[in-house]
Amino acid sequence: MRFSVFQAIFYTALFGATSVIAQTNKINRDYRPRTYDVQVRQFKIYPNTSDDIIFLGNSITARAHWNELLQLPQARNRGISGDTTFGILERLHEVTEGQPAQIFLLIGINDISRNFPDQEIIQNYETIIARIQKESPKTRLVVQTILPVNSSFGEYERHYNKDEHIAKVNAGIKQLAETHGLTLIDLHPLFLDDSGSLKAEYTDEGLHLNEKGYLHWAEILRPYFQ
Repeated sequence: MRFSVFQAIFYTALFGATSVIAQTNKINRDYRPRTYDVQVRQFKIYPNTSDDIIFLGNSITARAHWNELLQLPQARNRGISGDTTFGILERLHEVTEGQPAQIFLLIGINDISRNFPDQEIIQNYETIIARIQKESPKTRLVVQTILPVNSSFGEYERHYNKDEHIAKVNAGIKQLAETHGLTLIDLHPLFLDDSGSLKAEYTDEGLHLNEKGYLHWAEILRPYFQ
Protein backbone atom coordinates (compact mmCIF):
# COMPACT_ATOMS: atom_id res chain seq x y z
CA MET A 1 0.00 0.00 0.00
CA ARG A 2 1.34 3.42 -0.97
CA PHE A 3 0.79 6.36 1.38
CA SER A 4 0.38 9.94 0.32
CA VAL A 5 2.61 12.55 1.91
CA PHE A 6 -0.29 13.69 4.08
CA GLN A 7 -1.04 10.12 5.20
CA ALA A 8 2.62 9.59 6.07
CA ILE A 9 2.65 12.75 8.16
CA PHE A 10 -0.59 11.71 9.89
CA TYR A 11 0.63 8.22 10.84
CA THR A 12 4.03 9.50 11.93
CA ALA A 13 2.36 12.02 14.21
CA LEU A 14 -0.09 9.41 15.54
CA PHE A 15 2.41 6.69 16.35
CA GLY A 16 5.04 9.17 17.46
CA ALA A 17 2.59 10.60 19.99
CA THR A 18 1.67 7.08 21.13
CA SER A 19 5.35 6.30 21.67
CA VAL A 20 5.81 9.46 23.75
CA ILE A 21 2.76 8.59 25.88
CA ALA A 22 4.08 5.07 26.45
CA GLN A 23 7.45 6.43 27.55
CA THR A 24 5.74 8.94 29.84
CA ASN A 25 3.67 6.22 31.50
CA LYS A 26 6.58 3.82 31.97
CA ILE A 27 7.14 3.09 35.64
CA ASN A 28 10.71 2.93 36.92
CA ARG A 29 10.72 1.36 40.37
CA ASP A 30 14.52 1.33 40.42
CA TYR A 31 14.72 5.12 40.27
CA ARG A 32 16.74 6.68 43.11
CA PRO A 33 17.49 10.40 43.50
CA ARG A 34 20.92 11.56 42.34
CA THR A 35 22.11 12.19 45.91
CA TYR A 36 20.57 9.00 47.31
CA ASP A 37 23.73 6.90 47.66
CA VAL A 38 25.92 9.59 49.21
CA GLN A 39 23.20 10.59 51.67
CA VAL A 40 22.61 7.02 52.78
CA ARG A 41 26.36 6.59 53.29
CA GLN A 42 26.37 9.77 55.39
CA PHE A 43 23.45 8.55 57.47
CA LYS A 44 25.34 5.32 58.18
CA ILE A 45 28.30 7.10 59.77
CA TYR A 46 26.17 9.10 62.20
CA PRO A 47 25.89 7.64 65.73
CA ASN A 48 22.59 6.11 66.78
CA THR A 49 20.89 6.14 70.17
CA SER A 50 17.62 4.76 71.44
CA ASP A 51 16.53 8.33 72.24
CA ASP A 52 16.58 9.36 68.58
CA ILE A 53 13.42 10.75 66.99
CA ILE A 54 13.68 10.04 63.27
CA PHE A 55 11.93 12.07 60.58
CA LEU A 56 11.81 9.76 57.57
CA GLY A 57 10.68 10.77 54.10
CA ASN A 58 11.41 12.78 50.98
CA SER A 59 12.22 16.46 50.31
CA ILE A 60 9.26 17.70 52.33
CA THR A 61 10.92 16.12 55.35
CA ALA A 62 14.50 16.81 54.22
CA ARG A 63 14.05 20.59 53.93
CA ALA A 64 13.40 21.12 57.66
CA HIS A 65 16.00 21.38 60.41
CA TRP A 66 13.82 19.46 62.83
CA ASN A 67 16.02 19.88 65.90
CA GLU A 68 15.84 23.66 65.51
CA LEU A 69 12.25 23.84 64.31
CA LEU A 70 10.96 21.78 67.23
CA GLN A 71 13.72 22.66 69.72
CA LEU A 72 14.26 18.93 69.96
CA PRO A 73 17.94 17.94 70.31
CA GLN A 74 17.26 14.25 69.69
CA ALA A 75 15.57 14.90 66.31
CA ARG A 76 17.29 13.26 63.33
CA ASN A 77 16.49 14.10 59.71
CA ARG A 78 16.40 11.10 57.40
CA GLY A 79 14.67 12.76 54.46
CA ILE A 80 16.05 12.44 50.93
CA SER A 81 14.75 14.73 48.21
CA GLY A 82 12.95 12.77 45.50
CA ASP A 83 12.70 9.56 47.52
CA THR A 84 9.89 7.02 47.14
CA THR A 85 8.54 4.12 49.17
CA PHE A 86 10.92 1.84 47.25
CA GLY A 87 13.85 4.02 48.32
CA ILE A 88 12.68 3.95 51.94
CA LEU A 89 12.52 0.16 51.86
CA GLU A 90 16.03 -0.04 50.44
CA ARG A 91 17.53 2.12 53.22
CA LEU A 92 15.23 1.26 56.11
CA HIS A 93 17.76 -0.85 58.01
CA GLU A 94 19.93 2.23 58.55
CA VAL A 95 16.98 3.72 60.45
CA THR A 96 15.90 0.68 62.44
CA GLU A 97 19.36 -0.53 63.48
CA GLY A 98 19.59 2.24 66.09
CA GLN A 99 16.29 1.22 67.71
CA PRO A 100 15.05 4.84 67.80
CA ALA A 101 12.42 6.04 70.24
CA GLN A 102 10.12 7.33 67.50
CA ILE A 103 9.88 7.41 63.71
CA PHE A 104 7.73 9.99 61.94
CA LEU A 105 7.04 8.74 58.42
CA LEU A 106 5.83 10.87 55.50
CA ILE A 107 6.34 9.42 52.02
CA GLY A 108 4.38 8.82 48.82
CA ILE A 109 3.95 11.99 46.76
CA ASN A 110 6.90 11.10 44.51
CA ASP A 111 5.48 7.60 44.02
CA ILE A 112 2.25 9.21 42.88
CA SER A 113 4.08 11.63 40.59
CA ARG A 114 5.84 8.66 38.97
CA ASN A 115 2.52 6.88 38.38
CA PHE A 116 3.13 3.99 40.75
CA PRO A 117 -0.24 2.25 41.27
CA ASP A 118 -2.04 3.37 44.43
CA GLN A 119 -2.32 -0.17 45.77
CA GLU A 120 1.38 -0.77 45.23
CA ILE A 121 2.23 2.34 47.27
CA ILE A 122 -0.07 1.14 50.06
CA GLN A 123 1.52 -2.31 49.94
CA ASN A 124 4.97 -0.74 50.26
CA TYR A 125 3.69 1.21 53.27
CA GLU A 126 2.54 -2.02 54.87
CA THR A 127 5.93 -3.60 54.23
CA ILE A 128 7.67 -0.57 55.79
CA ILE A 129 5.42 -0.85 58.84
CA ALA A 130 5.99 -4.60 59.19
CA ARG A 131 9.75 -4.22 58.94
CA ILE A 132 9.91 -1.42 61.52
CA GLN A 133 7.79 -3.43 63.94
CA LYS A 134 10.00 -6.48 63.43
CA GLU A 135 13.42 -4.77 63.31
CA SER A 136 12.77 -2.16 66.01
CA PRO A 137 9.80 -3.39 68.06
CA LYS A 138 10.07 -0.76 70.82
CA THR A 139 9.97 2.17 68.38
CA ARG A 140 6.82 4.25 68.30
CA LEU A 141 5.92 4.61 64.61
CA VAL A 142 3.88 7.67 63.67
CA VAL A 143 2.47 7.69 60.13
CA GLN A 144 1.36 10.92 58.48
CA THR A 145 -0.96 11.38 55.54
CA ILE A 146 0.40 12.86 52.31
CA LEU A 147 0.09 16.62 52.04
CA PRO A 148 -2.06 18.25 49.36
CA VAL A 149 -0.54 20.11 46.41
CA ASN A 150 -1.55 23.34 44.70
CA SER A 151 -1.71 23.17 40.90
CA SER A 152 -2.04 26.94 40.46
CA PHE A 153 1.77 27.08 40.53
CA GLY A 154 3.77 25.91 37.52
CA GLU A 155 7.00 24.36 38.78
CA TYR A 156 6.07 20.75 39.57
CA GLU A 157 3.53 19.77 36.92
CA ARG A 158 4.14 16.04 37.37
CA HIS A 159 2.98 16.28 40.99
CA TYR A 160 -0.10 18.39 40.30
CA ASN A 161 -3.67 17.24 39.61
CA LYS A 162 -3.16 13.96 41.46
CA ASP A 163 -5.76 14.67 44.16
CA GLU A 164 -7.66 11.43 43.54
CA HIS A 165 -4.50 9.35 43.96
CA ILE A 166 -3.45 11.26 47.07
CA ALA A 167 -6.90 10.59 48.56
CA LYS A 168 -6.71 6.85 47.80
CA VAL A 169 -3.23 6.43 49.24
CA ASN A 170 -4.17 8.47 52.31
CA ALA A 171 -7.21 6.26 52.85
CA GLY A 172 -4.88 3.27 52.73
CA ILE A 173 -2.48 4.86 55.22
CA LYS A 174 -5.33 5.50 57.64
CA GLN A 175 -6.53 1.91 57.34
CA LEU A 176 -3.02 0.57 57.94
CA ALA A 177 -2.65 2.77 61.02
CA GLU A 178 -5.88 1.37 62.42
CA THR A 179 -5.02 -2.23 61.54
CA HIS A 180 -1.55 -2.08 63.07
CA GLY A 181 -2.43 0.12 66.05
CA LEU A 182 -0.19 3.00 64.97
CA THR A 183 -0.33 6.67 65.82
CA LEU A 184 -1.78 8.56 62.84
CA ILE A 185 -1.39 12.26 62.13
CA ASP A 186 -3.84 13.22 59.40
CA LEU A 187 -1.90 16.17 57.99
CA HIS A 188 -3.76 16.46 54.69
CA PRO A 189 -6.92 18.29 55.83
CA LEU A 190 -4.90 20.59 58.07
CA PHE A 191 -3.14 22.14 55.05
CA LEU A 192 -6.15 22.56 52.75
CA ASP A 193 -7.70 25.77 51.48
CA ASP A 194 -11.40 26.15 50.67
CA SER A 195 -10.88 24.76 47.15
CA GLY A 196 -9.20 21.57 48.35
CA SER A 197 -5.63 22.60 47.48
CA LEU A 198 -2.52 23.20 49.56
CA LYS A 199 -2.92 26.65 51.09
CA ALA A 200 -0.91 29.16 49.08
CA GLU A 201 0.39 30.77 52.26
CA TYR A 202 2.20 27.52 53.12
CA THR A 203 4.10 27.09 49.83
CA ASP A 204 6.03 29.04 47.21
CA GLU A 205 5.59 26.57 44.33
CA GLY A 206 2.67 24.29 45.13
CA LEU A 207 4.54 21.22 46.41
CA HIS A 208 7.10 21.99 49.10
CA LEU A 209 6.40 23.93 52.27
CA ASN A 210 7.76 27.37 53.02
CA GLU A 211 8.64 28.67 56.49
CA LYS A 212 4.96 29.25 57.37
CA GLY A 213 4.11 25.72 56.32
CA TYR A 214 6.83 24.27 58.52
CA LEU A 215 5.77 26.37 61.49
CA HIS A 216 2.23 25.06 61.02
CA TRP A 217 3.50 21.48 60.81
CA ALA A 218 5.62 21.99 63.92
CA GLU A 219 2.58 23.11 65.91
CA ILE A 220 0.73 19.98 64.80
CA LEU A 221 3.63 17.76 65.84
CA ARG A 222 4.53 19.40 69.13
CA PRO A 223 1.99 17.54 71.33
CA TYR A 224 3.53 14.22 70.26
CA PHE A 225 6.76 15.02 72.13
CA GLN A 226 5.24 16.06 75.46
